[in-house]
Amino acid sequence: MDWLEAFVLGIVQGLTEFLPISSTGHLYLGRHLFGLDEAGLFLDTMLHFGTLFAVLAIYRQEIIAVVRDPLGPLARLTVVGTIPTVIIGLSFKDFFEEVSTTGVTIGWEFLATGVILWLADTVKERGYKGLESITYTDALVIGTFQGAAILPAISRSGLTIAAALFRGIDKGTAAYFSFFLSIPAIAGALVLSAADLVTGRTEVLPLSSLLVATAMSALFGYLAVRWMIRLLKRGSLKGFAVYVWLLGLLVLGFQWTGSF
Repeated sequence: MDWLEAFVLGIVQGLTEFLPISSTGHLYLGRHLFGLDEAGLFLDTMLHFGTLFAVLAIYRQEIIAVVRDPLGPLARLTVVGTIPTVIIGLSFKDFFEEVSTTGVTIGWEFLATGVILWLADTVKERGYKGLESITYTDALVIGTFQGAAILPAISRSGLTIAAALFRGIDKGTAAYFSFFLSIPAIAGALVLSAADLVTGRTEVLPLSSLLVATAMSALFGYLAVRWMIRLLKRGSLKGFAVYVWLLGLLVLGFQWTGSF
């Protein structure tokens, strides 16, 4: 992996982790394009470390508050929302890894993400709940949607935001809670990936390229979170739905012709 490839993949990860278009799906396509399939696990781990750093930087005050008051409302909601994600992730880990490796369903997953985003956009104006009104049931539903997003081209941020909107949470709070809930999810994924790296084999990549990829992932992840929260307050998710529909059809077309 040279610096240019690292630069591009870092930008892709940073943007798509928090935009509702699936970072894992885009990284799969990016690695395939650059011929870096064998480096998938190690490269993805470093790229996700960059996006974790970005979201930690944005929510540093909230994290400090949770540490000071680990039994407070936000801490409890985060724990409740994380439980179904952990259960789904550990229960179906082998299956999801096999699907992610083959990429056979990736086109259909992009299409499914688009459908969910489109449906969520039709109900978003009805949102009335702020952060103080989120219930444990809301957090449980959002966490379950997050667990389902382990499939490679199902967007984690897209599903959690959609779930929040379906539960009547207002647009700004939906984005806020979705991105905050990503902290334990990304951290947990990093722990599992690190364990797999210790026991497995992966392609050795240049340190300089890894640093470039991680730095770009952190920078563009930070920008994506800030932009997405502002966008969701006044904009529409339908543009993202159309984008993943077109991408999904393109992938299916390449698979059907045997070019992918």
